Amino acid sequence: MVMEISSSEHIMAHVKLMGPLRTLAGIDALEIEAHNINSLLKALSARVPALAAEIEAGVAVAVDGQIFQDALLQPIAPDADVHILPQLAGG
Repeated sequence: MVMEISSSEHIMAHVKLMGPLRTLAGIDALEIEAHNINSLLKALSARVPALAAEIEAGVAVAVDGQIFQDALLQPIAPDADVHILPQLAGG
């Protein structure tokens, strides 16, 4: 797998793709500038179009170790570690 890192001078979230999302994207990780989960998911869909359908169907987002679902306005701090996971099933 290839790791894509932006050379932008802005401090950005470190985004890691998990499970089948990694396979779909063809990359393990990338950096994205975003202020909240909604802007991060929109930017991720734009940069990695292969993930757009999965993101629209629903994904879980872990920010600095805490998982968020349906929390689009949750802030993301600069330099945060973000993991994008396939949609979590309830049980």
